[in-house]
Amino acid sequence: MNIADMVNVLNARILCGEDRLETKVYTACCSDLMSDVLAFVNEKTVLITGLTNPHVLRTADMLDLKCLVYARGKVPGDEILEQAEEQGLVVITTKETAFTACGLLYEAGLRGVPIEWPESEARP
Repeated sequence: MNIADMVNVLNARILCGEDRLETKVYTACCSDLMSDVLAFVNEKTVLITGLTNPHVLRTADMLDLKCLVYARGKVPGDEILEQAEEQGLVVITTKETAFTACGLLYEAGLRGVPIEWPESEARP
């Protein structure tokens, strides 16, 4: 799936990175805990979140994320959007809740980041 497809599926508004909508994405992650994102996410992933603070950009930069999706119509400030543009991120916002956004993207074919269980832990 590419980011333009995501924009259509989520009926989203593009906040920055309109020139990079053809970028392919392979997995998605939804979290407001950046420590979880750092622990489980890989590159070419989309992050769906409701957080509009600078920590999200730092996390996106560290992981080479391609797109940030702000749920519930959240829009970060101009400083955040300027930094996102410098990082080469596409930033979009959707009025959908994070849960619904995930469901819509899953239904359209985008999957979550696979999680590996440590050998020492039993599965629940």
